[in-house]
Amino acid sequence: MTGDVDAWADALAAARDRPDDAAKIAELERIAGHADATGQVRLGVDARFALVETYRFHGEPGRSAGPVRHLLAALDHSPALFSAGDVALLRRCQRTAVEAAAASPQVTLVEARALLDDLVTRLDGDEPGVPAELGCRLADQLGDSSTARERFDRWRAAGPGPDCPACVAVRQAELLTGWGEWAEAARVLDRALAGPGSCPEQPEAALAAALLPYLRLGRYDEAGRAHLRAYRRHRRSAAGFGRLPAHLTFCALGGYLTRGLTILVEQLPRLARPTDERSAMEFAAAGALLCRLAGESGLTRTPVPPGPAVAAAEPTGPDAPQGPTGPVRSAGTTGPGGPAETAGPSGPDQTIRPGRLPDGPAGLGHATRLAEAFGLIRPLRVDGGRDVAALGAELLATATDLAGRFDARNGTGHQSDRIVAWLAERPRPGIPAPLPTDPDEDPPEPAPGAGPGAPDAGSADGPAQLTVAMIVAAVERRGDTCAVDPAGTVVGRWGEAMIRFDRVGSRSEILHARVVATRRLPAARRPEAYEFVNAWNRDRLQPRAYVHEVADGELVLAGDLTTDLAYGVAPAQVAVLVDAAVTTGVAYADAVAALP
Repeated sequence: MTGDVDAWADALAAARDRPDDAAKIAELERIAGHADATGQVRLGVDARFALVETYRFHGEPGRSAGPVRHLLAALDHSPALFSAGDVALLRRCQRTAVEAAAASPQVTLVEARALLDDLVTRLDGDEPGVPAELGCRLADQLGDSSTARERFDRWRAAGPGPDCPACVAVRQAELLTGWGEWAEAARVLDRALAGPGSCPEQPEAALAAALLPYLRLGRYDEAGRAHLRAYRRHRRSAAGFGRLPAHLTFCALGGYLTRGLTILVEQLPRLARPTDERSAMEFAAAGALLCRLAGESGLTRTPVPPGPAVAAAEPTGPDAPQGPTGPVRSAGTTGPGGPAETAGPSGPDQTIRPGRLPDGPAGLGHATRLAEAFGLIRPLRVDGGRDVAALGAELLATATDLAGRFDARNGTGHQSDRIVAWLAERPRPGIPAPLPTDPDEDPPEPAPGAGPGAPDAGSADGPAQLTVAMIVAAVERRGDTCAVDPAGTVVGRWGEAMIRFDRVGSRSEILHARVVATRRLPAARRPEAYEFVNAWNRDRLQPRAYVHEVADGELVLAGDLTTDLAYGVAPAQVAVLVDAAVTTGVAYADAVAALP
């Protein structure tokens, strides 16, 4: 029996290390089912905590209600199995499950309200802002404005509580913007932007939320600067998908139509795997508005990605991957465009390799058809770009379909009315000032055939000696913030990871990145810590992980990445190295945080 328990514990540990995909979900569900059948309550608890997290990262938060109900039942039946940390984590999971009702029609209102009522009971007066916020957002989703405003007032009176004050301000400002209260939304965000704190989502989340209020209030220069800075962050980050509708709407109503179309075509592949249905609906609605206004202004084709079209070799015959309308093909998609009013986004082409494009949560069929219809997964190049009217029609169909799913669940027509109102938006009279030039746009790709050369301090794009300024610029190009200490060390915080970038070596020619997970372990867990870092070093290339004991007896789990740049480095290469350090460092720190 002990061997069986150990085997299933090992299976759970292996499942946690898998990518957040459908196969991982299926394995975690299998383990949870086995735990229920054999009475292994703790195994079931651990598997369901992992399930809730995986549903969120896989873009299916609406499926978290079931595991949360099981966890609550286990807590009531076997409270001794739950540590104080487990109870706090379950409270966050319960909150996430209620929030998912506003993000996904997969959560029934009965489930959401039952979980919210249970949370109110368990909080017993603590953190009054949490149930007030959840009640406000549920009511707003249904179009119950009087209840939403009453809960909103309670929420504001309670203060931010344990949440990040800047993030609370963003959520409140988004509601105020939806209610047409531009001045109050801007006031709330101005206060948040004055002191965004150390939250890794800020200030870019606040800047994106401020775009429409600033635009409606005539604060055009501030809106333009906010868009440029925030889009640098949201352009690539997975968490930034939900902010893209604000950027597209800003470009549509601000008159930056060519830039908006460039962004739309660049970001369209992400619609096939959105973070949730509401984000997909709002992205499609903002894109449809942009296409409508572009068509009315005389723009009939989207910007054309530069460079020749290259069709990849594809499998054919019965074994070829199949899409809804035939074999799935591959092609480079979008790249930089050159709008008349401002420089558009740039960067490497995105490529969808041969294979079936996922339908996303709840089977977003429109997203798959969008990808096929406009050359995102076919070797198709249309002279003069893609048809704006046809793209807008498909995006409108996607938004309407998803709004209908919410309304069918809600028993109201509020979300469909939102889409109609969105499409009716029009710019204010007059043309805003051109967007300022963005000094942090991605550098151009090197010329074909260009090889490594000697360090050249006189060239902005050529290899040169590594400098602190290069590292800081690479961090800021990501849209992140950092600090530089007197010794020239660049320090930043990304979620659970603290990362330090140093130049070491006799000529400061080596880039050294040190990652420290914020979670520490007691000294008694040294064997587990060594087992964890050994497994990480066996299975992962970066960062190199190790255990360090500090003076108070706690164990710090750290890692490092080292790159010799003795022959010089170009700014674009520093950006790649910094991005790799942040990405792998965050993954490492998150894995440490997920340890039992």
